Amino acid sequence: MAKSSPYQVIRGGLVLDVDKETAERSDLLIEGEKIIEVGSPGLAAPEGATEVDAFDRLITPGFVNSHTHGHGALGKGLGDKWTLELLLNANPWASGSFREEDLKLAAELNAAEMVLKGSTAAYDMCFEFPSPTLGGIKALGEGYQAVGVRALIAPMMADTTLYRAIPGLIDALPEPHKARAEKMAATDHQTHLAACAKILEDWPFDRNRIMPGLGPTIPLHCSDDFIRGARDLAADYSIGVQMHLAESKVQAVAGMKRYGKTLTAYLESLGLLSDRFTAAHGIWLDDEDLKRLAAHGAGVAHNPASNLRLGSGVAPAREMLDHQLKVGIGTDGSISSDNQNMFEAMRAAAYVSRIASPDPDRWLGAWDVLRMGSVGGAELMGLSGKIGRIAPGYFADLVFLDLANVNFVPFNNAANQIVNSEDSSAVDTVMIGGRTVLSGRQFTEFDFADLRRRVEQTIARLNAESIGKKEPFEAMAEFVSRHCVGLSCSHYHVERRLPH
Repeated sequence: MAKSSPYQVIRGGLVLDVDKETAERSDLLIEGEKIIEVGSPGLAAPEGATEVDAFDRLITPGFVNSHTHGHGALGKGLGDKWTLELLLNANPWASGSFREEDLKLAAELNAAEMVLKGSTAAYDMCFEFPSPTLGGIKALGEGYQAVGVRALIAPMMADTTLYRAIPGLIDALPEPHKARAEKMAATDHQTHLAACAKILEDWPFDRNRIMPGLGPTIPLHCSDDFIRGARDLAADYSIGVQMHLAESKVQAVAGMKRYGKTLTAYLESLGLLSDRFTAAHGIWLDDEDLKRLAAHGAGVAHNPASNLRLGSGVAPAREMLDHQLKVGIGTDGSISSDNQNMFEAMRAAAYVSRIASPDPDRWLGAWDVLRMGSVGGAELMGLSGKIGRIAPGYFADLVFLDLANVNFVPFNNAANQIVNSEDSSAVDTVMIGGRTVLSGRQFTEFDFADLRRRVEQTIARLNAESIGKKEPFEAMAEFVSRHCVGLSCSHYHVERRLPH
């Protein structure tokens, strides 16, 4: 049998260039996993190369989801009027009892949705209770691998419960809720860090595909020793750290009460900020915070749709770019944002910037958010120069949008219509590392119908297991909300919500 050619040539598509801000008809020559040439139509190709007709396609880089929670895929639609703190209060029943096979299933679902909606890589702050394990991380990685999505998996950890992290919350709870909250305990930081060291030492994946990171979840939920330990472990293994930073006003106000300084200043004092650090959300950052992050080469994962969903506010994204921070765009997890749609997240990023300033020059335009959703995300994942662009030497992570889809009829402007019109329904074909994982909106090597069947069976089991777990936390929610709303109404020196 003749050996198949390692070459593919993509003919005649409109190829998006986020640096030149163009979409021109081009041919792409791919060898194995990587693009080796981008040229005019008619580009010479080696004999035997597989030819792909892309004339009626707009080809974009695979978008990079800079902040998600893989475990949250099974919690889609669980909450309605949840603030961040109400979501955290619900976590013990919503995502606290997963088995390894559940984590794999959740990652498969997360990855499948991302592919269908134009993403080929993700920074995943995953959660495993009571502490991360090699088996759990392996299950998550295998879930992403089953679909083909690249992922940076950063175990999300805390050594302080929500009820002790927020000043005054336990005392604000009436009995029996107060006694229940006082009995709750998070895993100690030594156990978390030892588990992560073991995982890093025995990392089971190709790091071009599935990469390791650390996710100490929220400053207030992590002791000083925990943050220092995460700092040192990340430095020892040269890996990234992602942390929810200044996501809600409750966090920002509580940080000032506890530390006498902003949360960013607190992290800087502990030495956590570096060029490997990513702040997820970063809504309640002030100008000095942005300067601190920039001085250390840190980045921000901007999650505008989730920020609206949880009522957290509007992050100062334009100011982040002004300070030359690395900025990517994320969807957040499906338990807090209900989908993994980067088109929606990019559109939200553009639109919310318009309520922050009356000056159109200060708004985020289509090309701004396209760069954030591709090149910016690649930088946060440590894959700059490898993904996020359609250029020689980059992995062939490509999304083919069908120009016959109503979102592109008439076709007037590629960038504007990707951001302002596209809803993911035009995603026809997705290639990751030169391998076609989606064609004609059908998975080529992955059985979505079987995934759906397995998800339904697992959700039925999880719902049965959660009987009796949900009610106590639902009963506490009223009091958690009342206390946190009070904190949120306190003065803070920046404002990221509309006046009420």
